[in-house]
Amino acid sequence: MAAPPIPVHAAKTHLSRLIDRALAGEDVVIARGKHPVVRLVPVEPVVVSRQFGAMRGRLVIDDAFFDPLPEGELAAWEGER
Repeated sequence: MAAPPIPVHAAKTHLSRLIDRALAGEDVVIARGKHPVVRLVPVEPVVVSRQFGAMRGRLVIDDAFFDPLPEGELAAWEGER
């Protein structure tokens, strides 16, 4: 049996506890007056997968990449003005 909806005021007061209950798998519903309006649910983790070599063939670095930086740009990188 589902727990009764929690009034908004109580939800604001006990938000940390309600989050713990939702993370534990409990169905947490918040009501405005007598009407349920929202359900508190855990967020699915975002999995970022990186693929080694994904940019192969898309990026070209020529020999100028290894040239010394101009004085003004070097000063900017070193925090000088």
